[in-house]
Amino acid sequence: MDAVERAAALREHSELVSTCTKCALAQGRTQVVFGSGSPDADLMFVGEAPGFHEDQQGIPFVGQAGKLLDTLLAGIGLTRGDVFVANVLKCRPPGNRDPLPDEIAACEPHLFRQIELIEPKLVATLGNFATKLLSGRPTGITRVHGHPQDVTLGVRTVTLYPLYHPAAALYTPSMLKVLGEDFARIPELLDRVLETPAPRAEPNVAVAEPDPQAVQLGLF
Repeated sequence: MDAVERAAALREHSELVSTCTKCALAQGRTQVVFGSGSPDADLMFVGEAPGFHEDQQGIPFVGQAGKLLDTLLAGIGLTRGDVFVANVLKCRPPGNRDPLPDEIAACEPHLFRQIELIEPKLVATLGNFATKLLSGRPTGITRVHGHPQDVTLGVRTVTLYPLYHPAAALYTPSMLKVLGEDFARIPELLDRVLETPAPRAEPNVAVAEPDPQAVQLGLF
């Protein structure tokens, strides 16, 4: 699909599931936070879940962590409109607690569907939770940050690039320095994966089936 077709497909899915009630988080949310950015992005960022401000505005990473993300993107010559930003969960957990297994199971197919439609070549995970979940490995972010790896997400094989979460880096100068250094390697890594596109998963590979729906979308 081209960018116009992808945008139309994302809008269609957002309309279908903007009232998603697959888990209990639907009862306390203000709105679904599907994601925002370019439907034709080669680079996608995935965090854990919406926070208070995201729940209010319906857009991921809009608080202080979001401002830092914008600054880091500007440092490598990109804007939010050049990438796609989303979370594993599309609704805010009460008190920003960790996602529960049933919430992950209900929402993960939405993320896989996003990846299937957008077809990013590089997926940068922000923080420990998203990194462990999407890599399928228990190794913490302090050991794997800045080290790309190939993974299958839904029906797509992509290069995963673990990064520290901007919210954590805001309060830890040493972590902020490392995050900046890892971010600076994104252009070179993106060029590399664009030269050698990741293969699609074979039909017999056991992967989670993408949900036929998606949740509310905000396109820049």
